[in-house]
Amino acid sequence: MLRRLISFAALAAACAGAHAAAPAPMKLADYLALKGPVPNASFAYGSAPSQFAELFVPGGPGPFPVAVLVHGGCWTKEFGGITQLRNLAGALAERGIASWNVEYRRVDEAGGGYPGTYQDINAALSMLAQQAGRYPLDLNRLVAVGHSAGGQLVQWMAGRARIPASSPLYQPDPLPVKNVVSLGGLADLRREQALIKSSCDREIGQLTGAPGDKRPDVFADTNAGDLLPNGSRTILVTGELDKISPPRVARDYAARARAAGDAAEVVILPGASHYDEVAASSHSWPLVLQAIESALKK
Repeated sequence: MLRRLISFAALAAACAGAHAAAPAPMKLADYLALKGPVPNASFAYGSAPSQFAELFVPGGPGPFPVAVLVHGGCWTKEFGGITQLRNLAGALAERGIASWNVEYRRVDEAGGGYPGTYQDINAALSMLAQQAGRYPLDLNRLVAVGHSAGGQLVQWMAGRARIPASSPLYQPDPLPVKNVVSLGGLADLRREQALIKSSCDREIGQLTGAPGDKRPDVFADTNAGDLLPNGSRTILVTGELDKISPPRVARDYAARARAAGDAAEVVILPGASHYDEVAASSHSWPLVLQAIESALKK
Protein backbone atom coordinates (compact mmCIF):
# COMPACT_ATOMS: atom_id res chain seq x y z
CA MET A 1 0.00 0.00 0.00
CA LEU A 2 2.80 2.46 0.89
CA ARG A 3 4.58 1.77 -2.40
CA ARG A 4 1.34 2.36 -4.33
CA LEU A 5 0.69 5.65 -2.52
CA ILE A 6 4.24 6.77 -3.23
CA SER A 7 3.73 5.89 -6.90
CA PHE A 8 0.52 7.93 -7.07
CA ALA A 9 2.26 10.81 -5.29
CA ALA A 10 5.24 10.72 -7.65
CA LEU A 11 3.03 10.76 -10.74
CA ALA A 12 0.88 13.53 -9.25
CA ALA A 13 4.02 15.57 -8.58
CA ALA A 14 5.12 15.07 -12.18
CA CYS A 15 1.68 16.15 -13.43
CA ALA A 16 1.79 19.18 -11.12
CA GLY A 17 5.24 20.09 -12.45
CA ALA A 18 3.87 20.01 -15.98
CA HIS A 19 0.75 21.95 -15.00
CA ALA A 20 2.18 25.32 -16.02
CA ALA A 21 2.39 24.13 -19.62
CA ALA A 22 -0.85 22.13 -19.52
CA PRO A 23 -4.05 23.21 -21.31
CA ALA A 24 -6.71 25.10 -19.42
CA PRO A 25 -9.05 22.94 -17.34
CA MET A 26 -11.78 21.34 -19.41
CA LYS A 27 -15.27 22.84 -19.40
CA LEU A 28 -18.68 21.25 -19.89
CA ALA A 29 -18.62 21.96 -23.62
CA ASP A 30 -15.29 20.15 -23.92
CA TYR A 31 -16.75 17.14 -22.13
CA LEU A 32 -19.87 17.09 -24.30
CA ALA A 33 -17.64 17.06 -27.41
CA LEU A 34 -15.82 13.88 -26.32
CA LYS A 35 -16.23 10.85 -28.56
CA GLY A 36 -14.55 7.56 -29.25
CA PRO A 37 -14.66 4.43 -31.41
CA VAL A 38 -17.81 2.47 -32.11
CA PRO A 39 -18.32 -0.54 -29.82
CA ASN A 40 -17.75 -4.11 -30.88
CA ALA A 41 -21.29 -4.97 -29.82
CA SER A 42 -24.33 -3.48 -28.13
CA PHE A 43 -26.82 -5.29 -25.88
CA ALA A 44 -30.31 -4.30 -24.78
CA TYR A 45 -31.08 -5.34 -21.21
CA GLY A 46 -34.59 -3.86 -21.28
CA SER A 47 -37.15 -2.41 -23.68
CA ALA A 48 -36.62 1.32 -22.98
CA PRO A 49 -34.32 3.28 -25.32
CA SER A 50 -31.78 3.89 -22.54
CA GLN A 51 -31.60 0.28 -21.38
CA PHE A 52 -28.50 -0.94 -23.17
CA ALA A 53 -24.76 -1.42 -22.76
CA GLU A 54 -21.85 -1.34 -25.19
CA LEU A 55 -18.94 -3.76 -25.27
CA PHE A 56 -15.44 -2.73 -26.33
CA VAL A 57 -12.93 -5.58 -26.73
CA PRO A 58 -9.20 -5.06 -27.39
CA GLY A 59 -7.48 -6.87 -30.23
CA GLY A 60 -5.86 -10.21 -29.42
CA PRO A 61 -6.95 -13.48 -27.86
CA GLY A 62 -7.58 -12.33 -24.27
CA PRO A 63 -9.07 -12.97 -21.85
CA PHE A 64 -9.12 -9.30 -20.95
CA PRO A 65 -9.76 -7.50 -17.68
CA VAL A 66 -13.00 -5.52 -17.71
CA ALA A 67 -13.86 -1.95 -16.79
CA VAL A 68 -17.56 -1.31 -16.21
CA LEU A 69 -18.04 2.34 -17.26
CA VAL A 70 -20.95 4.40 -15.89
CA HIS A 71 -21.34 7.97 -17.12
CA GLY A 72 -22.44 10.93 -15.06
CA GLY A 73 -24.50 13.95 -15.98
CA CYS A 74 -26.29 14.79 -12.72
CA TRP A 75 -28.67 11.84 -13.25
CA THR A 76 -30.30 13.72 -16.17
CA LYS A 77 -30.26 13.50 -19.98
CA GLU A 78 -29.22 17.14 -20.26
CA PHE A 79 -25.51 16.56 -19.75
CA GLY A 80 -24.52 13.82 -22.15
CA GLY A 81 -24.24 10.12 -21.45
CA ILE A 82 -22.77 6.97 -22.88
CA THR A 83 -21.33 8.65 -25.99
CA GLN A 84 -18.76 10.64 -24.02
CA LEU A 85 -17.43 7.54 -22.26
CA ARG A 86 -16.55 5.91 -25.58
CA ASN A 87 -13.51 8.18 -25.34
CA LEU A 88 -12.46 6.33 -22.18
CA ALA A 89 -13.37 2.93 -23.62
CA GLY A 90 -11.19 3.46 -26.67
CA ALA A 91 -8.20 4.50 -24.57
CA LEU A 92 -8.61 1.49 -22.28
CA ALA A 93 -8.83 -0.89 -25.24
CA GLU A 94 -5.39 0.36 -26.32
CA ARG A 95 -4.14 -0.78 -22.89
CA GLY A 96 -5.67 -4.25 -23.26
CA ILE A 97 -8.71 -3.54 -21.07
CA ALA A 98 -12.23 -4.38 -22.24
CA SER A 99 -15.07 -1.98 -21.38
CA TRP A 100 -18.74 -2.51 -20.61
CA ASN A 101 -20.18 0.98 -21.20
CA VAL A 102 -23.56 1.28 -19.48
CA GLU A 103 -26.51 3.46 -20.41
CA TYR A 104 -29.43 3.73 -17.98
CA ARG A 105 -32.70 5.56 -17.41
CA ARG A 106 -32.25 8.89 -15.66
CA VAL A 107 -34.60 10.95 -13.52
CA ASP A 108 -36.08 12.79 -16.51
CA GLU A 109 -36.86 9.57 -18.41
CA ALA A 110 -39.88 7.34 -17.93
CA GLY A 111 -39.05 4.76 -15.27
CA GLY A 112 -35.84 6.51 -14.19
CA GLY A 113 -34.88 7.64 -10.71
CA TYR A 114 -35.84 5.37 -7.84
CA PRO A 115 -36.07 2.43 -8.28
CA GLY A 116 -35.59 2.24 -12.06
CA THR A 117 -32.08 3.67 -12.37
CA TYR A 118 -30.71 1.18 -9.84
CA GLN A 119 -32.64 -1.70 -11.39
CA ASP A 120 -31.06 -0.78 -14.72
CA ILE A 121 -27.60 -1.04 -13.19
CA ASN A 122 -28.51 -4.46 -11.78
CA ALA A 123 -29.77 -5.61 -15.18
CA ALA A 124 -26.73 -4.25 -17.03
CA LEU A 125 -24.37 -6.16 -14.73
CA SER A 126 -26.41 -9.34 -15.10
CA MET A 127 -26.17 -8.95 -18.88
CA LEU A 128 -22.40 -8.59 -18.59
CA ALA A 129 -22.21 -11.84 -16.65
CA GLN A 130 -24.27 -13.56 -19.35
CA GLN A 131 -22.03 -12.31 -22.17
CA ALA A 132 -18.73 -13.13 -20.47
CA GLY A 133 -18.82 -16.67 -21.83
CA ARG A 134 -19.24 -15.46 -25.43
CA TYR A 135 -16.39 -12.97 -25.37
CA PRO A 136 -12.82 -13.16 -24.00
CA LEU A 137 -13.62 -11.36 -20.74
CA ASP A 138 -12.04 -12.07 -17.35
CA LEU A 139 -14.62 -11.04 -14.75
CA ASN A 140 -12.20 -12.00 -11.97
CA ARG A 141 -10.33 -8.84 -12.99
CA LEU A 142 -13.10 -6.27 -12.94
CA VAL A 143 -13.20 -2.62 -11.94
CA ALA A 144 -16.21 -0.30 -11.97
CA VAL A 145 -15.38 3.23 -13.13
CA GLY A 146 -17.98 5.95 -12.72
CA HIS A 147 -17.95 9.70 -13.23
CA SER A 148 -19.93 12.15 -11.09
CA ALA A 149 -23.45 10.65 -10.81
CA GLY A 150 -21.92 7.50 -12.27
CA GLY A 151 -19.48 7.56 -9.36
CA GLN A 152 -22.45 7.28 -7.02
CA LEU A 153 -23.76 4.32 -8.98
CA VAL A 154 -20.48 2.37 -9.12
CA GLN A 155 -19.90 2.84 -5.40
CA TRP A 156 -23.46 1.64 -4.84
CA MET A 157 -22.67 -1.43 -6.97
CA ALA A 158 -19.99 -2.51 -4.52
CA GLY A 159 -22.51 -2.73 -1.68
CA ARG A 160 -25.40 -4.44 -3.52
CA ALA A 161 -24.98 -7.68 -1.57
CA ARG A 162 -25.95 -5.80 1.61
CA ILE A 163 -29.33 -4.65 0.28
CA PRO A 164 -32.19 -6.46 2.07
CA ALA A 165 -34.41 -8.84 0.11
CA SER A 166 -37.42 -6.63 0.91
CA SER A 167 -36.01 -3.82 -1.27
CA PRO A 168 -36.99 -3.44 -4.95
CA LEU A 169 -33.26 -2.98 -5.56
CA TYR A 170 -32.36 -6.41 -4.20
CA GLN A 171 -30.46 -8.65 -6.61
CA PRO A 172 -29.81 -12.27 -5.64
CA ASP A 173 -26.21 -13.38 -6.16
CA PRO A 174 -25.07 -10.12 -7.78
CA LEU A 175 -21.91 -10.01 -9.87
CA PRO A 176 -19.25 -9.00 -7.32
CA VAL A 177 -17.75 -5.53 -7.75
CA LYS A 178 -14.79 -5.31 -5.39
CA ASN A 179 -12.73 -2.61 -7.10
CA VAL A 180 -14.09 0.86 -7.80
CA VAL A 181 -12.62 4.01 -9.33
CA SER A 182 -14.85 6.99 -8.60
CA LEU A 183 -14.13 10.04 -10.79
CA GLY A 184 -15.56 13.07 -9.02
CA GLY A 185 -18.29 10.83 -7.58
CA LEU A 186 -21.25 12.08 -5.55
CA ALA A 187 -21.66 8.85 -3.66
CA ASP A 188 -22.94 9.78 -0.21
CA LEU A 189 -26.56 10.71 -0.79
CA ARG A 190 -27.32 11.00 2.92
CA ARG A 191 -24.53 13.44 3.80
CA GLU A 192 -24.16 15.35 0.53
CA GLN A 193 -27.78 16.35 -0.08
CA ALA A 194 -26.98 20.07 -0.06
CA LEU A 195 -24.10 19.63 -2.50
CA ILE A 196 -26.19 17.48 -4.84
CA LYS A 197 -28.85 20.18 -4.82
CA SER A 198 -26.40 23.02 -5.49
CA SER A 199 -24.25 21.14 -8.03
CA CYS A 200 -26.94 19.21 -9.90
CA ASP A 201 -30.27 20.78 -8.91
CA ARG A 202 -31.48 17.32 -7.89
CA GLU A 203 -34.01 16.77 -5.15
CA ILE A 204 -32.77 13.83 -3.13
CA GLY A 205 -36.16 12.10 -3.37
CA GLN A 206 -35.59 11.65 -7.10
CA LEU A 207 -32.64 9.40 -6.24
CA THR A 208 -33.96 7.71 -3.11
CA GLY A 209 -37.71 7.51 -3.49
CA ALA A 210 -40.10 8.50 -0.72
CA PRO A 211 -40.19 6.93 2.75
CA GLY A 212 -43.03 4.60 3.68
CA ASP A 213 -44.07 2.13 6.36
CA LYS A 214 -42.08 -0.68 4.75
CA ARG A 215 -39.13 1.55 3.88
CA PRO A 216 -38.78 4.32 6.45
CA ASP A 217 -35.10 5.00 5.70
CA VAL A 218 -34.75 5.84 2.01
CA PHE A 219 -30.96 5.74 2.19
CA ALA A 220 -30.72 2.17 3.44
CA ASP A 221 -30.74 0.67 -0.09
CA THR A 222 -29.61 3.65 -2.21
CA ASN A 223 -26.69 5.22 -0.39
CA ALA A 224 -23.23 3.77 -0.89
CA GLY A 225 -22.19 5.19 2.47
CA ASP A 226 -24.87 3.10 4.18
CA LEU A 227 -23.73 -0.09 2.44
CA LEU A 228 -20.31 -0.05 4.12
CA PRO A 229 -18.36 -2.15 4.86
CA ASN A 230 -18.66 -4.30 1.76
CA GLY A 231 -15.12 -5.58 1.26
CA SER A 232 -14.38 -3.26 -1.64
CA ARG A 233 -11.43 -1.07 -2.49
CA THR A 234 -12.25 2.40 -3.80
CA ILE A 235 -9.88 4.88 -5.44
CA LEU A 236 -11.51 8.32 -5.38
CA VAL A 237 -10.06 10.50 -8.13
CA THR A 238 -10.97 14.19 -8.06
CA GLY A 239 -9.79 17.28 -9.87
CA GLU A 240 -8.08 19.90 -7.77
CA LEU A 241 -10.43 22.50 -9.30
CA ASP A 242 -13.58 20.34 -9.28
CA LYS A 243 -16.47 22.53 -8.12
CA ILE A 244 -19.22 19.95 -8.64
CA SER A 245 -17.65 17.29 -6.40
CA PRO A 246 -14.77 19.06 -4.62
CA PRO A 247 -11.78 17.17 -3.15
CA ARG A 248 -13.35 17.43 0.30
CA VAL A 249 -16.10 15.03 -0.83
CA ALA A 250 -13.59 12.35 -1.83
CA ARG A 251 -11.60 12.72 1.39
CA ASP A 252 -14.72 12.53 3.57
CA TYR A 253 -15.98 9.38 1.84
CA ALA A 254 -12.58 7.71 1.95
CA ALA A 255 -12.31 8.39 5.69
CA ARG A 256 -15.76 6.93 6.26
CA ALA A 257 -14.98 3.82 4.20
CA ARG A 258 -11.71 3.23 6.03
CA ALA A 259 -13.37 3.71 9.40
CA ALA A 260 -15.90 1.03 8.40
CA GLY A 261 -13.09 -1.37 7.47
CA ASP A 262 -12.93 -1.01 3.68
CA ALA A 263 -9.92 0.13 1.65
CA ALA A 264 -10.07 3.61 0.16
CA GLU A 265 -7.56 6.11 -1.16
CA VAL A 266 -7.76 9.58 -2.70
CA VAL A 267 -5.97 10.87 -5.79
CA ILE A 268 -6.12 14.61 -6.50
CA LEU A 269 -5.53 15.66 -10.11
CA PRO A 270 -3.44 18.85 -10.21
CA GLY A 271 -5.04 21.72 -12.10
CA ALA A 272 -7.97 19.56 -13.20
CA SER A 273 -11.69 20.27 -13.39
CA HIS A 274 -14.66 17.94 -13.03
CA TYR A 275 -14.37 17.11 -16.74
CA ASP A 276 -10.64 16.43 -16.96
CA GLU A 277 -11.32 13.46 -14.68
CA VAL A 278 -13.06 11.51 -17.44
CA ALA A 279 -11.18 12.51 -20.60
CA ALA A 280 -8.36 10.42 -22.04
CA SER A 281 -7.32 13.56 -23.93
CA SER A 282 -6.80 15.45 -20.66
CA HIS A 283 -3.41 16.10 -19.08
CA SER A 284 -4.84 14.23 -16.06
CA TRP A 285 -5.23 10.95 -17.97
CA PRO A 286 -1.97 9.33 -16.75
CA LEU A 287 -3.16 9.50 -13.13
CA VAL A 288 -6.66 8.29 -14.00
CA LEU A 289 -5.24 5.39 -16.01
CA GLN A 290 -2.87 4.50 -13.19
CA ALA A 291 -5.81 4.34 -10.77
CA ILE A 292 -7.75 2.02 -13.09
CA GLU A 293 -4.80 -0.29 -13.75
CA SER A 294 -3.91 -0.32 -10.04
CA ALA A 295 -7.46 -1.42 -9.21
CA LEU A 296 -7.23 -4.26 -11.73
CA LYS A 297 -3.98 -5.54 -10.21
CA LYS A 298 -5.45 -6.13 -6.74
